[in-house]
Amino acid sequence: MNDSDFDPIPGVAEWLEPGVRRVLAPNPSPMTYRGTNTYIVGQGRVAVIDPGPALPDHMRAIQAALEPGEVITGILVTHSHVDHSPLAAPLAAATGAPVHAFGDSLAGRSAAMESLASQGLTGGGEGVDFGFAPDEFLADSAIVDGDDWQIRALWTPGHFGNHLSFAFGDAVFTGDTVMGWASTMVSPPDGDLGAFLRSAAQLAATDARVFYPGHGAAIARPRARAEWLIAHRNRREAEILAHLDGAGTDIATLTRTIYHDVPVALLPAAERNVFAHLIDLHAKQRVQAEPHLSYAA
Repeated sequence: MNDSDFDPIPGVAEWLEPGVRRVLAPNPSPMTYRGTNTYIVGQGRVAVIDPGPALPDHMRAIQAALEPGEVITGILVTHSHVDHSPLAAPLAAATGAPVHAFGDSLAGRSAAMESLASQGLTGGGEGVDFGFAPDEFLADSAIVDGDDWQIRALWTPGHFGNHLSFAFGDAVFTGDTVMGWASTMVSPPDGDLGAFLRSAAQLAATDARVFYPGHGAAIARPRARAEWLIAHRNRREAEILAHLDGAGTDIATLTRTIYHDVPVALLPAAERNVFAHLIDLHAKQRVQAEPHLSYAA
């Protein structure tokens, strides 16, 4: 399926393959596409991946997607943006299932991002669920088991410091790290481009059969999509370098020059992407920041 054809009915469970159901949350937006994909893994004693925003209708839809006698025994969260994690706590309270994640919303940040945050820089994009607190902390390669399923956590920071992907056999739930409908937003200090490129390469190397993303349709050519995202970022880096001059250039000017066909409403997000590239170039010692690395659009 192409993402242009992806238009499931929110709240209606759809079997994608044996052991995998998807329930679309009713939160479409320019950042979330048709909405957040909530996945139910297994049968009988099941896991829920990315319960989504704290919407009562979506809570009811997840519970209605269960077959008679099924119970939720684990809630797994890819990352704590407000379109992925807020329903975790209410769902846990209703079911008694623990919430599993890499950590809270500050977990996984690099030293460079910690420095920017200490200067007052806050994240953009979907918004951060600062109240998120998992019951169980999943390290990279940690395993969560069920009756007929086993899920392995893959730490894939870049879009967000605490971002996990989840391997289920030869399928990988990629959250917002790899999506088909759009390239991934990287908004410092929560987003880190160097980490994103490493995570995309890690996912490309998994030899997965399919990626199930946090938004949009399943990705049938996962390695090709992950490699495209890396190539896309490399092309963007080349564009930025080509438009930098010796006298210095500010982020807003660079953004308007490079993203000349982007709607005005999306320019702030584009500026964050440019800033993410500049941070990465600074780390590679290919650009200099004067007087020091900071954000000034």
